[in-house]
Amino acid sequence: MKKTSKDTGLKRDAILLVIVFIIAIILLSLFPKKQEPVTTESWKFFVEMIWILPGVMVLMGLFMVWVPKEMVEKYLGKTSGIKGFSLSILFGALPTGPLYVAFPLALSLIKKGARISNIIIFLSAWACIKIPQEMVELQFLGTKFMAARLILTIVFVVTMGLFIERIIEWNNKKMANPWEM
Repeated sequence: MKKTSKDTGLKRDAILLVIVFIIAIILLSLFPKKQEPVTTESWKFFVEMIWILPGVMVLMGLFMVWVPKEMVEKYLGKTSGIKGFSLSILFGALPTGPLYVAFPLALSLIKKGARISNIIIFLSAWACIKIPQEMVELQFLGTKFMAARLILTIVFVVTMGLFIERIIEWNNKKMANPWEM
């Protein structure tokens, strides 16, 4: 029977999980006073994940079925340009949930043909540009501060997205023909 990349990925993930557990056990043995806070916070995070992830998985399933690949390629694909960057920023700034919710959506977008830079921009916008956050920032820190931070964040997020995309493309070309220098 031929092993698939999914089998390899599951094996890698299981090994990584075991390594993390071993490191956690060692650290908690070395620092016994930290056992109670670590287990309490871990349990809180686990409960949060149990409440959020099923809904996220349902939304991802609906997204995969209802949003055609052609639409993602048109608005977020290789030829989307500034329009794709703008949509990525907007889609990242609208939701207010935790960042880990964005990763399954990012994977779905990649599978449907979204450009890597747009995925980086989307994830970065999700992490640091939130519309409710901007309103609070405006109220407490003022217009100049909010505008300067927002503009610089957008510039650096787009620059980072393009830079990471170039690195990935360069690495893929290098891996496609490892003997060519």
